[in-house]
Amino acid sequence: MKVEQQYIDLFSQCEAMICRHSAEVMNAPRAMAFADFERLGFPTTKEEKYKYTDAAKLFEPDYGLNLNRLDIPVNPYEVFKCDVPNMSTALYFVVNDAFYSKALPKTPLPEGVLLGSLKDMATQYPDLVKKYYGKLADTSKDGITAFNTTFAQDGFMLYVPKGVVVDKPIQLVNILRADVNFMVNRRLLVVLEEGAQARMLVCDHAMDDVNFLSTQVVEVFVGDNAVFDFYELEETHNSTVRFSNMYVAQEANSNVLLNGMTLHNGTTRNTTEVTLNGRGAEINLCGMAIADKNEHVDNHTSIDHKVSDCISNELFKYVLDDQSVGAFAGKVLVRPGAQHTASQQTNRNICATREARMYTQPQLEIYADDVKCSHGATVGQLDEKALFYMQQRGISYKEARLLLMFAFVNEVIDTIRMDALKDRLHLLVEKRFRGELNKCQGCAICK
Repeated sequence: MKVEQQYIDLFSQCEAMICRHSAEVMNAPRAMAFADFERLGFPTTKEEKYKYTDAAKLFEPDYGLNLNRLDIPVNPYEVFKCDVPNMSTALYFVVNDAFYSKALPKTPLPEGVLLGSLKDMATQYPDLVKKYYGKLADTSKDGITAFNTTFAQDGFMLYVPKGVVVDKPIQLVNILRADVNFMVNRRLLVVLEEGAQARMLVCDHAMDDVNFLSTQVVEVFVGDNAVFDFYELEETHNSTVRFSNMYVAQEANSNVLLNGMTLHNGTTRNTTEVTLNGRGAEINLCGMAIADKNEHVDNHTSIDHKVSDCISNELFKYVLDDQSVGAFAGKVLVRPGAQHTASQQTNRNICATREARMYTQPQLEIYADDVKCSHGATVGQLDEKALFYMQQRGISYKEARLLLMFAFVNEVIDTIRMDALKDRLHLLVEKRFRGELNKCQGCAICK
């Protein structure tokens, strides 16, 4: 039986239940998404876009799904005490794929800002959510996006109206919690109107030592002159599989920073597609992966320069140890008429052992003649001369190796525009290289 058939049968049998526990706005595109999933199926390594991650194989195991939205017995505010020192955040949780609304922080939000359960927002503000939901995530082009749209029932939404600045960073923690092998399908919708500003930190954690598979689709709309920072930190365990597809649309003179960091995982596939729709838009797209054992990290990015006078900077770095595997494919498209484009794409990688593998594929596709575009990729090992030099000065081999790897990824951490988070990441990365468990300070889950 094809891998897809179990999910086709599941949706056919449970469609009414899925829709009953969601909102009409989320249900509207469900039938079309299901048809697209039946046609596309799960991506396999035969597709160029998924050449190094066989999604179909990863969906084969039998996972449980909470389609009937049974209550999960956990209060994340009691068990999760994560706090980045000196950075006060508004802390919210998604438990598996449902927004946790039983207890919320008392942080006051600026007038007009909407934040919370995507399902509830779609019920209370259907016209607003309908305007954006599913408009960037095209189910006809990607089987994972089609699958997620078919099964997602809830998630998280942030709406910031015109000219409003959200001073306090918003921290969203995705918690995986189950007693059996489990699948979650969640959505994130972020809308910043003209001149709005906001910052988000999204963290992934797993409470239980079972096999988890999560699909996530993120849609981000950034209006004229708006500024948005989005940081994502994955700290799960070796039995997790994660598929995350992010779609970003930027308007004129907007400024966006995306920084995704994988510190601990099992198998991760991140897809990021950014479209620059308005003149003067700027995107800084960064990523970092630290992997060992048999961990697998695959980042696939696309930046579409549709108009002139836009800037894109892309920086991804990997440090691979043991038998881990990394993959990076980045495409920058400069369309006809997109003159005065400035684009730089960089991918640097270290394979710390002979068994580690890195696959990199930087791409430039340019149809304009007055542009400044460059790309580059390197795969190498730690500098033996530098290691020798440091040992000659009394630094142990292990410590010298750690210092070199830390210095290598530091450039990605330094793109962060929040000093407290930057300092915290320096500490977490150092602990990761030392082989310690990745614990956020005071986090009862990670202990």
